[in-house]
Amino acid sequence: MKPRESTTLSTVAYDADRQLLQLAFRNRTAYHYFDVPAEVYEALMHAPSKGIYFNSSIRGRFAYVRIETDLLS
Repeated sequence: MKPRESTTLSTVAYDADRQLLQLAFRNRTAYHYFDVPAEVYEALMHAPSKGIYFNSSIRGRFAYVRIETDLLS
């Protein structure tokens, strides 16, 4: 996972083969989002505001599961 400059997200990772987007938030919650196209990941990475992009283009649009943050280390 790579740290990102964002007031909302602390880390972002993407597995293109599985279309799996992994997001860890500054509030210490983390999620796996499934079937996320590479274009969505790329747009997130280039968005001026990661939080705004997440809320408008990812949240509520993809199946997800919350993961334990100790699994991220």
